Amino acid sequence: MKTHFITFLLVFGFFTNTNKAQEKEAIDEVITQWHKAAAEANFENYFGLMSDDAVFIGTDASENWNKKEFEAYSKPHFDKGKAWTFRLLERNIYIDKNYKIAWFDELLDTSFKICRGSGVLEKVKGKWKIKHYVLSMTIPNETSTEVIAVKDSIESNYIQKLKSKK
Repeated sequence: MKTHFITFLLVFGFFTNTNKAQEKEAIDEVITQWHKAAAEANFENYFGLMSDDAVFIGTDASENWNKKEFEAYSKPHFDKGKAWTFRLLERNIYIDKNYKIAWFDELLDTSFKICRGSGVLEKVKGKWKIKHYVLSMTIPNETSTEVIAVKDSIESNYIQKLKSKK
């Protein structure tokens, strides 16, 4: 009896790890295809990989868009035939135990140099969809004083505007 139970646990563990690896591959492929669609200015493919209630947060503090707002912002870029190109440097993918929610972080080579992307995907009708994405520029620690000085003159008014909304 003990041997059967141990065998069951080993087999169950194998299939669980296999499923997780397959799901991570599928998630990686969705994110990769999403970035590829932007590089190719393929509007339909790009936004088709996002959930209907998706949120995109860009590098500017004012860029916090729902999907429709992000489509409106992005459409002119895609219509020109050149949106943006993000080349993957590193990606980490995590998945919940029910295989319905996943989250990731990635480092990207972009026109802004290295950026960090992070996001959440949800399995919708058997397909992974990007639900939330945040793009951030990285700032080397040794240059933060200079970067803060540049940001100060630009963002101080925006900070006051946001504080006054509270």
